[in-house]
Amino acid sequence: MHSKWIYILVMFGVTYLVRVLPLTIFRKPINSRFVQSFLYYVPYVTLSLMTFPAIIQATQSPIAGALALAAGIIAAWIGAGLLPVAAICCTVVFAAELFLL
Repeated sequence: MHSKWIYILVMFGVTYLVRVLPLTIFRKPINSRFVQSFLYYVPYVTLSLMTFPAIIQATQSPIAGALALAAGIIAAWIGAGLLPVAAICCTVVFAAELFLL
């Protein structure tokens, strides 16, 4: 029972430090273009690292997920919106799992 409270306190401490340390360490504006561009792309990279493996593993077969990922990238590259890309990906997964696998 006591270990649960220790875990909660450790999680609180880590979360608090991650949010407060940048405010206390970096008081001046960041002038380095490298650091600014690094910080700009961190949310996109983090979202990609969480999303792409889930796309492959969410289907019954990784091949169907990879095909849907490729179709979604092509559709987005052509200029399709979010809803058409999602519909295309779902259709590709459905067809791949129905006919190919």
